[in-house]
Amino acid sequence: MAEPIAPARRAASIEYAVRDIVLVAREAQAAGRELLYLNIGDPNQFDFSTPPHIVEAICRAVRDNRNSYAPSEGLPEALEAIRASSEQHNGIRAIRDVFVGNGGSECIEIALAALVDPGDRVLTPSPGYPLYPAVLAKLGAQEVPYFLDETNGWQPDLEDVAAKIDERTRAIVLINPNNPTGSVCEHQTLERLLELADRHGLVILADEIYDKLVLEGRHISIASLSDELPILTFNGLSKAYLGPGLRLGWCVVSGASQRLSRYVEAVHKFLRARLCASHPVQHAVRPALLGDQSHLEQTRAKLRARRRLTVDGLNAIEGIRCVPPRAAFYAFPSVLGIDDDERWVQQLIRETGVVVVHGSGFGQRPGTHHFRVVFLPPEQTLRRAFAAIDRFARDHRDRAT
Repeated sequence: MAEPIAPARRAASIEYAVRDIVLVAREAQAAGRELLYLNIGDPNQFDFSTPPHIVEAICRAVRDNRNSYAPSEGLPEALEAIRASSEQHNGIRAIRDVFVGNGGSECIEIALAALVDPGDRVLTPSPGYPLYPAVLAKLGAQEVPYFLDETNGWQPDLEDVAAKIDERTRAIVLINPNNPTGSVCEHQTLERLLELADRHGLVILADEIYDKLVLEGRHISIASLSDELPILTFNGLSKAYLGPGLRLGWCVVSGASQRLSRYVEAVHKFLRARLCASHPVQHAVRPALLGDQSHLEQTRAKLRARRRLTVDGLNAIEGIRCVPPRAAFYAFPSVLGIDDDERWVQQLIRETGVVVVHGSGFGQRPGTHHFRVVFLPPEQTLRRAFAAIDRFARDHRDRAT
């Protein structure tokens, strides 16, 4: 018999905690446990729906046979709408290029593939979204985590960022608003990040998918603060426009054109090699960005109520502390008195059916332990979940003593 097919070595380093934890949840469900899902940031699995005018635009495009291949960079009308929204809503002025992808994830992967060679280094936030280390592992580049400061509202630790830049560093990833902490960067933080990028000749990759879901304060697009530095800003239909399964995202490239021309040319090589993003869904971009926005305030109102319940519910549990998130629909509470948050979360799922994600799956300072909660579910579900976490934490402490 032939030998088993060996996988590529790069696969060994790829983990995706948000979905990997579902395997434990399925085991608990098979054992008869009712599951309460607080693990995936998918509004449409709960009581949120894609706005009707966006749905109709896609349906109309399909009916009108807009089902051919589209231009590799995107439909002109979609690109124009993205440019207009980026200028009007985000204040980005020096836009040099815009392209769309099958979700923001594809845009991020193309941007990184066109930028880094094996062995190059990219700074990523810790805690941060697991997509970035997965893509960098696939490309053979090195992910270099920089810490966010929990004692300062999860702002980037700028001293840590500066200490981790070397001659192989190519870019800084900024997730703002942040997943998994729900933090929003202050103006001063953004200015200092720009200074570091300028001093070392780095590209900034700004993931701003939650920019319209700010629940407290305001969001500032880092690209609005510089017309010279090379900045790629990512966004899409998945979160604010409640269409994660539509898989339509985009990237806005801004900065001095003389620094960007060769890089943008490389990006377009990758765009052409993968043909195009979904043609019918691109017809929803203009009505989404430039049409009726009334669903946004309704969405934020729901999320504010659920955020309040989440922060109060978690902080009422002995041994758990939660920095209030300012945006998105995540909280990232710390757990005191444990030595392995992944094992703690697995036990929580098996004993209570409450599905959350271990903090080590997103990155965290050594010696700290967290878990991520998604507060998209209805308030009744959240109350049940936090009551179950309270009982579990109490039982866990009793067993430990």
